[in-house]
Amino acid sequence: MDTLKAENYIKTNARPLENALFNYYFGNGTRQQVVYKIMNFQNDDCGFGNAIEPDNWNPNSNPIATNDAIFTLFRVGALDEKSKLTDRIVHYLSSHDSYDKDKKLWLFAVESNKDFPHAIWWEKHGDGIRDYNPSVSLGAFLNCFSENRNDDGMVLNAFSALYEQSENKEMIADDLKCYLLAYELMERHNIHVISSKFNAKNLLCEKLEQVICTDISKYATEYVPKPSDFFCGVFAQFITDKIRPLIKAEIELLSEIQLEDGGFDISWQWYTDYKEFEQARNIWRPRITLDKLLFYRYNI
Repeated sequence: MDTLKAENYIKTNARPLENALFNYYFGNGTRQQVVYKIMNFQNDDCGFGNAIEPDNWNPNSNPIATNDAIFTLFRVGALDEKSKLTDRIVHYLSSHDSYDKDKKLWLFAVESNKDFPHAIWWEKHGDGIRDYNPSVSLGAFLNCFSENRNDDGMVLNAFSALYEQSENKEMIADDLKCYLLAYELMERHNIHVISSKFNAKNLLCEKLEQVICTDISKYATEYVPKPSDFFCGVFAQFITDKIRPLIKAEIELLSEIQLEDGGFDISWQWYTDYKEFEQARNIWRPRITLDKLLFYRYNI
């Protein structure tokens, strides 16, 4: 992998948010600069939207976009303590916007997504709920930062469902990342309700071993869960002996799939008629390239 070309690609093509993240990891950037940039995606109701997730251009606040912001803040250590920003996110989540009060779960896809350029998976079908994505990580966030602790047991219910889940059930990387984020958030804040009831770390390691694709030939061309989807500067404690060879194999593959301009490409389409897909792809590519750089940096 040509890291210099990848770095130059990000500097030239990334949005201000991804540039701030790059500078935080590889330059003289600060955590606060990342926070400032991420606040550009926050609405007056304190939730996030505005295409922070490049596949969904809905400007309205929604749970998935807010979860995306939470994950980014977690990555740079901005969720280690309470702040005005965490208070604002608590305010949005406590409003129960896009929340099913009967099922006590946040929606994965909201109705207003259809009114803006988006990938097909953001279209709401049925109740708009996709198991515990993003509810488990949003619930964990509330447990860590809300003065009125989220006591509905939703996080425990989520891990119970994960524990009982069949090995054959399809699970995408983003689903599992919600569980990983929930576990790490609560452990860092000394809330041990998950680990006290489940051997949660082992459970998550087992699920990672099941979810990460073992057919390395698919890494370059297909949308399959890869080590770099998880271990790009985070979640290193969940790397197992079974996963290490897959990490090594993907690192060796990076030089083959890196494009001439130094960046990496996405492996999916929108499957909708929106012409904005190419614009979204151009936003995604620096973001993906940054993840590949971090994956390379932390695992070589």
